[in-house]
Amino acid sequence: MLFQRMAVTDAEGTVLAHGLKVGSAKFRKGRLLTADDVDALLRHGVVEVTGARLEPGDVAEDEAATRVAMRLAGPALTRAAAYTGRVNLFAAAAGLFTVDRARLDDLNRLDESITVATLPDLALVAPRDMVATIKIIPFAAPATALDAVDCLAPLAAPPILAVRPFRPLRTALIQTRLEDTKAGMLTKTTSVTRERLSSLGATLDHEAVTDHAVPALARGIAGIDPGVVDLILLVGASAITDRRDVLPAAIEAAGGTVEHFGMPVDPGNLLLLAHLHDRPILGLPGCARSPKLNGVDWVLRRLAAGVPVRRDDIAGMGVGGLLADIPNRPLPRTETGRARATNGPQAPRVAAVILAAGRSTRMGPQNKLLLPFQGKPLVLHTVDAALASQVDSVIVVLGHEADRVRAALGDRTGGDRPVELVPNPLFTDGLSASLRAGVAVLPDRVDAALVCLGDMPNVTAETLDRLIAAYAPAEGRAICVPTVDGKRGNPVLWDRRFFADMGNLAGDVGAKHLIGLNNDVVAEVAMAGSGTLTDIDTPADLADARDS
Repeated sequence: MLFQRMAVTDAEGTVLAHGLKVGSAKFRKGRLLTADDVDALLRHGVVEVTGARLEPGDVAEDEAATRVAMRLAGPALTRAAAYTGRVNLFAAAAGLFTVDRARLDDLNRLDESITVATLPDLALVAPRDMVATIKIIPFAAPATALDAVDCLAPLAAPPILAVRPFRPLRTALIQTRLEDTKAGMLTKTTSVTRERLSSLGATLDHEAVTDHAVPALARGIAGIDPGVVDLILLVGASAITDRRDVLPAAIEAAGGTVEHFGMPVDPGNLLLLAHLHDRPILGLPGCARSPKLNGVDWVLRRLAAGVPVRRDDIAGMGVGGLLADIPNRPLPRTETGRARATNGPQAPRVAAVILAAGRSTRMGPQNKLLLPFQGKPLVLHTVDAALASQVDSVIVVLGHEADRVRAALGDRTGGDRPVELVPNPLFTDGLSASLRAGVAVLPDRVDAALVCLGDMPNVTAETLDRLIAAYAPAEGRAICVPTVDGKRGNPVLWDRRFFADMGNLAGDVGAKHLIGLNNDVVAEVAMAGSGTLTDIDTPADLADARDS
């Protein structure tokens, strides 16, 4: 890759290395300069730029990042589209994120152009949590380095990154009691345990209370049907203090094997690990009566995710295992044992608002959205692209011939595809009325909306995903506009901060003027092909599209 200062007259086809502001226009870092860009820069007196030009053997940053992501991402992970050389990976289910650290370290040592950052191994994740990001540092990566990634992570090998989803673990809880044991404590322990298990998708299927004595507890353990539960939890009226104490002795009397006592996690030191008939048994420390995070949670999470727990696994929990509140740790330990999000980045929730209410007057007597195009009504191309993309929900605004459009959508969705149909009784007022109707029903959970036109059949799911990948309001990309050779098109992605302004529009206009008013947070997202520039308004447009 050639990286150099060059004359603007020689810069067409060069990737801009440093952002420029020219008049009211912004030329962002990473922009592939077109002939029109060169003319605009020259008109404003810019004579030199710093840029990068790819050479043979270079792979452009987005293609390189996508290739690495495809090799890394294993089960229960979703992959965002590439943007500026970055691909983010997200959890598709609640569970534990797993990393083959040795291979990931080897990958990060291959070439300085390729970097992968992840959550820690066995991190607790919720759906949509970001677990990893792949970033190509310069504007391209050497093909030889990507070939080395392929060798390090062959498709037939276990994945380097994955999420182990929580499975429906069935459990039994046996508590022991002494003469002075209060019934309220037993009830509270059951409640806390049930909540802890429920947060992991596990269930409490068997409960019992026995005397705090080896024979009674052994009978209780042996009496549990092996076909009913996958895990046995024991909570003693008195803490376990030795391998020969009541709980471990009762396990052995019932035919079980004590594998390990103690763990280097505080609170949680007095945890006991045992097995009976290939089922794990946990003797829980007293801290398990509290909902606060403790070593029990670390072990339960692994078991719920199907990750084996052995003696060596517990012995390896010491690093990071200091969970107790100490004077040098200013923040209180407030995290509970409940499975929850990592509080880190998550996949944005983006809704698609498809405008399908217009009268299509320039098409003549026919409703253009219902005309056949490549085997199905025109409007279904936009709907299907949205449904196949990474949007969170799809809203279709109806108006002109609403019943016919609804019937076409119903025939296609079969009732099991999540499309919300929203009537716009004011559709004759123009485009703004449809925008208002669509924005009005956006749920609070939505971060942004993709406003799509129902007459653009060549806009693909990949197009929508690339706009979503570009969306990063914290980095100044709150409005994402597709461009082809510098020309802006549709659809446009809008951060929710603009929903109120869109709800106040009037007349037969869209939200285009809002882009000009907020140019400082506009990201132009380069697209291949002309799909984002081509809408169907007239019979000639339709004929041209069918012939292309």
